[in-house]
Amino acid sequence: MVTNQSDDPARRFALTLGLAWPYLLFLALSASILYIVYPLLAVLPGVLILFILYFFRNPKRTIPAGDNLVLSPADGIILELEETFEEKYIKDKVIRVSIFLSIFNVHINRSPLRGEVKYRHYRPGKFIPAFKSHASNLNEKNYIGIENRDFKLMVCQISGFIARRIKCWVDEGNWLESGEIIGIIKFGSGTELFLPAGTVIKVKKGDRVKAGETIIGILPDTCSDRDD
Repeated sequence: MVTNQSDDPARRFALTLGLAWPYLLFLALSASILYIVYPLLAVLPGVLILFILYFFRNPKRTIPAGDNLVLSPADGIILELEETFEEKYIKDKVIRVSIFLSIFNVHINRSPLRGEVKYRHYRPGKFIPAFKSHASNLNEKNYIGIENRDFKLMVCQISGFIARRIKCWVDEGNWLESGEIIGIIKFGSGTELFLPAGTVIKVKKGDRVKAGETIIGILPDTCSDRDD
């Protein structure tokens, strides 16, 4: 399932319900049983129902226009910016941008730019808290490689201590638009973005970013969309 950006509140809420209904059903049943046994206890699942709806929220995002703009794939805080070598898909020097998501952030992931999904790889792993420096090396991961003409980049969804379910709705061959919804990581996690060397980075460590809205970087001239 590839989910397009929509300005329709009903469609956005439909996605929230589609993601949250198993939890809502369980909590509603729990509240009903507790209300019969001891009414005051029914307040707890009621509060959790509100939190679940909040967690799976799908807010409207204003997608910046520009083929050379790389947008944030996730909401959260920039933990790291570093130059490294990416060996799985890009197989070249890259800039790695690490984003930490708390349980209070929107957890829907979005495509950082227009392009075709050329690579998908899931790696089982542990569930270390995503803000730990070694979490990226050990935790469960899902890699999504995207290509558009003469550049490649990669998004990596990372599980966390509470987050134990990565959902990705794109496959190799899918075409994505900038800001298009591509998946979700449930209940606290991390996301990494691997950019071509030479990308002009527009964020710094500690910045708060929004998926599909915050500009992470501007691709170098050799990587931008250009006329033949």
